[in-house]
Amino acid sequence: MMEARDILLRPLVTEKSTALLEEGKYVFEVAKAANKVQIAQAVAEIFNVKVVAVNTINVTGKVKRVGHNVGRRRSYKKAIVTLAPGETIQFFEG
Repeated sequence: MMEARDILLRPLVTEKSTALLEEGKYVFEVAKAANKVQIAQAVAEIFNVKVVAVNTINVTGKVKRVGHNVGRRRSYKKAIVTLAPGETIQFFEG
């Protein structure tokens, strides 16, 4: 059984994720082994909010070249967490 802090690795702050804040959606990088139910429970436990929905995306690392060498960025799992209306996570608000 994974602990809540092992499931949520870090918040993802991008232009797109910042725009989603207005809709009550928050974006996190999560453990690859975590499922939607575990992610929802972890967010509810850590931030004391009511989670309505969780969407997950497996992000494949991009192939990058430096001269002759070819490498790959790491792959990760991303979760978009929708909160109940009126709920916010203060961590993102500033």
